Amino acid sequence: MPRRLHAAAVLLLLCLNEQPAGPAPLHGSKWSYFGPDGEKSWSKKYPSCGGVLQSPIDLHSDILQYDASLVPLGFQGYNVSANEQFLLNNDGHSVRLNLPSDMHIQGLRSRYSAAQLHLHWGNQNDPHGSEHTVGGKHFAAELHIVHYNSDLYANASTASNKSEGLAVLAVLIEMGSFNPSYDKIFRHLQDVKYKGQEVLIPGFSIEELLPERPDEYYRYKGSLTTPPCHPTVLWTVFRNPVQISQEQLLALETALYCTHVDDPSPREMVNNFRRVQNFDERLVYISFRQVQDLTYTGLSLGIILSVALAGVLGICVVLAVSIWLFRRKKSSKKGDNKGVIYKPAIKKETEAHA
Repeated sequence: MPRRLHAAAVLLLLCLNEQPAGPAPLHGSKWSYFGPDGEKSWSKKYPSCGGVLQSPIDLHSDILQYDASLVPLGFQGYNVSANEQFLLNNDGHSVRLNLPSDMHIQGLRSRYSAAQLHLHWGNQNDPHGSEHTVGGKHFAAELHIVHYNSDLYANASTASNKSEGLAVLAVLIEMGSFNPSYDKIFRHLQDVKYKGQEVLIPGFSIEELLPERPDEYYRYKGSLTTPPCHPTVLWTVFRNPVQISQEQLLALETALYCTHVDDPSPREMVNNFRRVQNFDERLVYISFRQVQDLTYTGLSLGIILSVALAGVLGICVVLAVSIWLFRRKKSSKKGDNKGVIYKPAIKKETEAHA
């Protein structure tokens, strides 16, 4: 009997030793945008963050190349009925909307099904929170719609570290007029104020969140912009931005927290964007013919129009002066001919007979 008790005790100890000390973190090691777990230390825990093909990048003319094979994308299943519901949640890094997998992109080599969308932004004192920049210019915010290769993988988590695993659509957001489509998300931000909170919201057309002329875009191979930074993302960054109002942007910048509701040290969710990464010896392919867009190089539309008008006026002045000189020269030649009068010679003999 004592031997059986001893064996049972040993077996119990072995079973206890097999149990994990605590639940494994859902997204691996802890990380944040600032502080000891901030962006500068990401590569220590996540080697890919210091590796190749990292995103985001600056989209400038020197690295752009037109590619005629980049066809307009199709957005299937994006128009979701209001009778259906989306799950909106605060994951501690952004506000995220889970998407149904029957929503997918057409026009890529594989079928990429939707997983979720989320946003990146700055703060109310410095509203320049886009991840990608264009000619060095930051936009106010940026929307990412994340898809996974459903031809090859079962879900986004499995696909995230696989070759050609993910495809992300990026929408640049600038301050401007009120946007009713984006407000279908923003009006619910107070319901997910703290990390871990979630709420069901009515379905709506995700395609409404895309900009005008979505056939104009930048395309390159890059990475996730958050840890673990896997370099497995096919990026499509739309050329044309969308607008949201100042009030909508302010709501996004001030409504959310990175911490749980009962955290004694609450942290506001601001500046949740990664800095631009090096893009050495790579090209970004574009679906549109590249024309030097001076508005992205810091010149206002007014200055551009003024320069153009000055050029036209200059040409008119040159033409006017040329015509005047030509007419003057022609008139001068006619005047020279009128000044010469021919008089025949008078014979002296006539004078003598008189």
